[in-house]
Amino acid sequence: MNLLNTIDGSLLEGFFPAGWDLAKIDACVDDDPASLTRRQPWWHDGFEPVACRSVEDFDTFMGHEIAITIKRARDAGEQLAMILPVGPMGMYRWAVYFLSEWGVPCDHVHGFNMDEWSDAEGNTLPPDNPGAFQFAMEQAFYGPLGDLTVPESQRHFATTGVLPTYAEQIGELRAGGAKLAVAFGIGRVCHIAFWEPQFAGEFDSEDEWKSQTHRIGAKLHPLTIEQNAITSFKSRTTLVPAYANTIGPGLFLNADKIIGGADGTLGRGMMWQGLSLWMTFRHEPTPWIPSTYMPTQPGRLFFLEDLAGPLVAECN
Repeated sequence: MNLLNTIDGSLLEGFFPAGWDLAKIDACVDDDPASLTRRQPWWHDGFEPVACRSVEDFDTFMGHEIAITIKRARDAGEQLAMILPVGPMGMYRWAVYFLSEWGVPCDHVHGFNMDEWSDAEGNTLPPDNPGAFQFAMEQAFYGPLGDLTVPESQRHFATTGVLPTYAEQIGELRAGGAKLAVAFGIGRVCHIAFWEPQFAGEFDSEDEWKSQTHRIGAKLHPLTIEQNAITSFKSRTTLVPAYANTIGPGLFLNADKIIGGADGTLGRGMMWQGLSLWMTFRHEPTPWIPSTYMPTQPGRLFFLEDLAGPLVAECN
């Protein structure tokens, strides 16, 4: 018995995104963990998965990738637009460390936070609220950089008034020669930022879906809310907002470089991100699984080795 042959008539019937073929998703998983990184026909030639043995390695490697991207842009005399996440977070400590050790000023960096909690109308938490993504970014990255930091006028957060301007601002920067780097994590339902899989059902074509630059007051999938209850709110589901402001594929699918991360292990062999990672690497790109498009772009995706599995049933 498994979900595939017991879902009919259950409380999970109709729960997953309508475009999900659960049998096809299950077939993405191989019994051999080493096969996770086997290249697929749709992967960009410049896409590289990077396995990490520990959370400490993951944080260091991903932080170094952010820092070296900033340094190389400065060395090349380029402006750099960076779309940045709140989650993963451990890499920011190391990005600050490397940039500080190298003495790299970040006044050429333009930061665009990819999302923020909201209500249905797109109203967000005040920036000094400990639960706000803006607060997290100031505490983890912008503040610790000290005199090297990104100028305040070049820090952009996904508020109702600012998020709709992202596409134009990034477009102007790129027209002037700037590069765009997109850092991200992968959601439980394979979202990027808070661009959820069920949004695919609202569009008549893939091209229309790909053109969407943002959404105000995006309705979150229940698994996204539970993911965040586990990872950010110490299991207290009642604290997690049901909506968020978020960028869309019109921004996160147009990177000159991606810097991805998957570190969703929980201890004692438990995890929440294993299947999501296999889907990202093995399922062909589809709007119903937004993260499947990320390997079609150049860059690196860092992941914990444990997420590769083997993903088998086990009693703990």
